[in-house]
Amino acid sequence: MNIVVIGHGMVGHKFLESLAEAGLREAQVTVLCEEPRPAYDRVHLSEFFAGKSAEDLSLVEPGFFERTGISLRLAAQAASIDRAARLVTTRSGEQLPYDKLVLATGSSPFVPPVPGRERADCFVYRTIEDLEAMAACGAHAKTGVVIGGGLLGLECAKALRDLGLQTHVVEFAPRLMAVQIDEGGGRVLRHKIEALGVQVHTQKNTLEIVDGSSARHLMRFADGSSLETDMIVFSAGIRPRDELARACGLEIGPRGGIAIDSECRSSDPDIYAIGECAAWNGQTFGLVAPGYDMARVAARHLSGQDDIAFVGADMSTKLKLMGVDVASIGDAHGNTPGSRALQYTDERQQVYKKIVVSADGKRLLGAVLVGDATEYGTLLQMALNGIELPAAPEFLILPASDGQAKPALGVDALPDSAQLCSCNNVSKGQICQAVSDGATTIGELKTCTKAGATCGGCVPMVTQLMKVVMKKQGLAVNNHLCEHFAYSRQELYHLVRVGQIRSFEQLLTQHGQGLGCDICKPTAASILASCWNEFVLKKDLASLQDSNDYYLGNIQKDGSYSVVPRMPGGEVTPDGLIAVGQIAKQYGLYTKITGGQRVDLFGARVEQLPAIWEALIAAGFESGHAYGKSLRTVKSCVGSTWCRYGVGDSAGLAVALENRYKGLRAPHKIKFGVSGCTRECAEAQGKDIGVIATEKGWNLYVCGNGGMKPRHAELLASDLSQQELVRLIDRLLMFYVRTADRLQRTSTWRENLEGGLDYLKAVVLKDSLGIAAELESQMQQVVDSYACEWKAAVSDPDTRKRFRSFVNSDQPDEHIVFIEERGQIRPARPEERPTLTASATALA
Repeated sequence: MNIVVIGHGMVGHKFLESLAEAGLREAQVTVLCEEPRPAYDRVHLSEFFAGKSAEDLSLVEPGFFERTGISLRLAAQAASIDRAARLVTTRSGEQLPYDKLVLATGSSPFVPPVPGRERADCFVYRTIEDLEAMAACGAHAKTGVVIGGGLLGLECAKALRDLGLQTHVVEFAPRLMAVQIDEGGGRVLRHKIEALGVQVHTQKNTLEIVDGSSARHLMRFADGSSLETDMIVFSAGIRPRDELARACGLEIGPRGGIAIDSECRSSDPDIYAIGECAAWNGQTFGLVAPGYDMARVAARHLSGQDDIAFVGADMSTKLKLMGVDVASIGDAHGNTPGSRALQYTDERQQVYKKIVVSADGKRLLGAVLVGDATEYGTLLQMALNGIELPAAPEFLILPASDGQAKPALGVDALPDSAQLCSCNNVSKGQICQAVSDGATTIGELKTCTKAGATCGGCVPMVTQLMKVVMKKQGLAVNNHLCEHFAYSRQELYHLVRVGQIRSFEQLLTQHGQGLGCDICKPTAASILASCWNEFVLKKDLASLQDSNDYYLGNIQKDGSYSVVPRMPGGEVTPDGLIAVGQIAKQYGLYTKITGGQRVDLFGARVEQLPAIWEALIAAGFESGHAYGKSLRTVKSCVGSTWCRYGVGDSAGLAVALENRYKGLRAPHKIKFGVSGCTRECAEAQGKDIGVIATEKGWNLYVCGNGGMKPRHAELLASDLSQQELVRLIDRLLMFYVRTADRLQRTSTWRENLEGGLDYLKAVVLKDSLGIAAELESQMQQVVDSYACEWKAAVSDPDTRKRFRSFVNSDQPDEHIVFIEERGQIRPARPEERPTLTASATALA
């Protein structure tokens, strides 16, 4: 049997893999691939700009075609299909006979019929060749516009931003991702995207594209406004590539696409269609998971198996768009008659969550999650498997609070038939069997089941299930940091410390694999800083940092930054206060006293940061590390120096402690409190390290937390001298730095310690592990190597170059707009911002 496959994208290759798995050995299979390279991962296409090569993105295992005997023709485009003669003719004139034909032609980007769309430096976002052309253009461009605010449009916007361009998204609809999320979710998503420096323009109908005055193009909109840009990328949707099918007379769906039945056969029983080019029941599918289902169905049907059918697909999706979690499940818009919606919005944290439940409140119909998609796996399984909701379903999306446990769906509650990986159709039962057969790492599970091997969205729940099954079997459960490192954070810390490893590349080469990710890179950056305390923006360290550490300041919702100079123990001289006020006035900054007794200066644009730091340094200040996972503040009362109740110099001790531990990098932020008496005005017992004066010395409290999950600190030792106190804090903090998980507060670390407080006392007070001297020595190394990061940044010309709004221009970001209120400034809301003209939005 001769099988010809037209198209070798993600779905086309999945068909070939499924055909090989089905054991159809006697068939002669020929594949026509229009592109010059085999199938690659379009889901992660934007990673091309992050350094991944075409080879890194390839989906073809080495030796696949040699092993299977399948013939792949690259750069070979089908020109016509002769159904009567059963021939496919290529552009080069070659004729290929077939017994069965599979169309996996995918889709093409939709380019609106806008006059000027054919201009140079106008692109679509579809292939590696498209990305290469965009990169070449971006090398001499300053601004870029994406037309389209859907999934692909926002992915494309990330690509433009990665190129260093001032980036705009233009969307015809009134909100971003209008198909997947509702108005509330769209509003939060827009705020988060704009906070990352991408300007969003909704309800914009582009009339034409003409020459610009200060940029290459000028886009004119129907509302009379305009926008100038150097590069335009169309990402306004896709259209099925059904032109071959139309030309040979196959039935086409009402909205395009090759009409197929449940066996993925077209109106000609010898021709199959799969993926984005196919229309099942009049519906086309723009996600990879339904295409993979079609590929499996077609392959098994061709192999003589008739026990499988394509019956549609769940279109739920979870993505991280430009670092922002976005998820949509089922009936996200509540279109089901009688359905009811429950919503949670936190505008401070920019989080939006909504669930749609049935009229009787017993079934989950849909959900929208923006800013935090932690509950995605639980909600998806509830919706797919019809699991009855708890009596108070609102607590599925509300933050956990004291006395109210957050409902959760353990993997044990799922039936074996529950589909955990929709991309590759992997069930809970299959994963359980694979673990029982010896697959005890995510990498092994990906290899033998393909679960998590495509988009990766199911990996958290697959990992949870793997560990549950392993625990039941009495196996040791690993706590690997991520797929690139088969070690916990604690183990990586020891590898770095013992091996004297000083770079991520060295760590990856010796103990990891792949390129790293947004989990292991910041974790490694923190570990390296904890061990060696080198400048975090050194050339080989800067790319590892989170966005706040990268700019040595906290990014705010409008894209500006806050500056927090250190004021040890809250102590500041009159001259210091005057200097801070003058600097705030000079740069038009919003000023606020923080809960940690220092002054926060809001509203600094990125290019202003070095000048502001220089002025603060000249006035005697240094970085307060408000941006880092490090010591933030030491809060104090005035103590015995001023207070008539004080029995200890809490202010003096607070200053000494803050100056000792400033700059210490840790798994999470650390806060101290020092109170001069038991009246506890500094709230020391709600801090990671709390110190309270007594008549005999100082009491040391540890592992408290006044945050989202408050925890009262516990008494570790009493009536200590200042020297004894410092020695114990040294030990405890370095033990925490050594052993905590990534992003784990001291309170959570303490709760997870086997043996609890007694074990901690044995280690810190009695040196039960024999490491006390080592911990003290390592802390002293951190203290001795301290250097102000702001001063290091402004003193180094190469580092200073990073602090610009745009890579190719020194112009400020004119989209950061402030409004005066109560005698200070605040970020302008979207409706308060002026309409920017072409000259205002284009860079000179």
